[in-house]
Amino acid sequence: MDGTGVELDCLEGVRVVDFTQFEAGPSCTEALAWLGAEVVKIENPKTGDPGRRLRPGHPDDDPWYFHQFNANKRSITLNLRSPRGREIVKEMLKKADVTVENMAPGTIERLGLGYDVVKELNPGIIYAQVKGFGQGSPYEKNLAFDMIAQACGGTMSITGEPDGPPIKPGPSLGDTGTGMTMAISILGALYERRATGKERRLQVAMQDAMLHYIRIAFQAQAASGQAARRNGSRSATAVAPAGIFPCAPGGPNDWVYVFARQVDHWHRLLKVLGREDLIGNPDYDTPKARGERIAEINAMVTDWTRRRDKHEAMRIIGGAGVPAGAVLDTMELMNEPSFAERGILQVMDHPSGPFKMPSWPVRFDGRPPKLEPAPLLGQHSAQVFRDWLGMSAGDVDGL
Repeated sequence: MDGTGVELDCLEGVRVVDFTQFEAGPSCTEALAWLGAEVVKIENPKTGDPGRRLRPGHPDDDPWYFHQFNANKRSITLNLRSPRGREIVKEMLKKADVTVENMAPGTIERLGLGYDVVKELNPGIIYAQVKGFGQGSPYEKNLAFDMIAQACGGTMSITGEPDGPPIKPGPSLGDTGTGMTMAISILGALYERRATGKERRLQVAMQDAMLHYIRIAFQAQAASGQAARRNGSRSATAVAPAGIFPCAPGGPNDWVYVFARQVDHWHRLLKVLGREDLIGNPDYDTPKARGERIAEINAMVTDWTRRRDKHEAMRIIGGAGVPAGAVLDTMELMNEPSFAERGILQVMDHPSGPFKMPSWPVRFDGRPPKLEPAPLLGQHSAQVFRDWLGMSAGDVDGL
C-alpha cells in the first residue's frame, strides 16, 4: 500500500490570492492548495497571520496550529496599509482566479480591496468571503470564532446530556466546517467560469454553515414539533442500542459505540451477546419496542462490553455485521500505522522540525496529495513577485 503523497494538478494554473487568517478561511484555501492551486498567502510583514502566534510565552515562531491549516501554500509579506503595498496586491488580483478573505467585518473594504473595487480590477475573479454572521443578519458586524458560530448555529444546543448544559462539540465545525463549504463553492464557481467566464461573489457565514451540519436535528424537530433535544452520545433519531458502552480496563476512552437500529443488525448483535432467545420477540424486535426498554437493553450490552477491551469489542461486533466503533483518542490515531501507510497521516518536513499531521483524506487513484511544508513568513515573496509581476531582484530589494 503506497502512502506517499502525489503532487496533484487538478487545479493547476489556478491562482489564489489568500487574505485569510486563523482557521475558517485558511482551511478553505488549504483545500484548494491540496488540489494543486497556487495559493499565495498575503501576510503582515511584522507578525503575519495571527495563527502563527498562539503559544503564550513562546517566541514568535510557527506553531503547530499554523502548520495544520497552511500546508502547500506560499507566503509573501505586504503592508496593505501603505499605498505601495495596496498597489502591488491589486496587480496580483488582476492576475488571480480566486481571492478569499475572512477579516473582521468591514476591514477588507477599509483597505480599499472590497468586492466592487476588485471586480473592476478583474471582471472574471471569484471573490470569496467568510464571516461570522451573514449579510442581513442582526449580528452581521459582530466578531466570531468557532465556538461563537457553534453557539449561535445550533450545534451546542444539541450536544451534551439531556439533563446537562449545552456543550461545544470537539471538532471545529464552525471554522473548518465552514471552510469546506466555501471550498466546494469555489470549485463550482471555477467550473462554471470555464464555460461562461462569469465572475462570482461567494459569501458564507459561520453561523449559517452550522445549520447545514445539523439537518438531522431539524428532522427530529419536524417529527416532534419541539426543538431538538440533547441526546448525549445517541444520535438525534436513534433508539437502543445506540450509544457508547464501557469496556475494560475502564480508562477515560475505553468505550465502544454500538448502533443496531435495523432489525437485521439487532438480530446479529443478539447472537454476539448470546441472547438468541430474543430474536423475533415482539417486545424487542422493533425500534419502537426497544425504545421502551432502553435501560434494560443498554445493561445487556454493557454486561458484554465490560468484559472486553474496546478493540476486541469492535472487532467482534463489527465482524458480526453490526456497526461498532472503538472510541480512539488522538494519540491512538497518531500511532495507528495504517494511517501513515495510506498517507492519511504524513510528516511535514518543516524548517522548525518534522511534524506529523493529518493530510487531505481523499485518495486520488490510490494515493493522497503530497504534503508540502507550511511557509515561513514571507518565504516566497521574491519568487511570487517575479513570477506574477515580473519584478526583478532589484525591485524586490527596493521593497
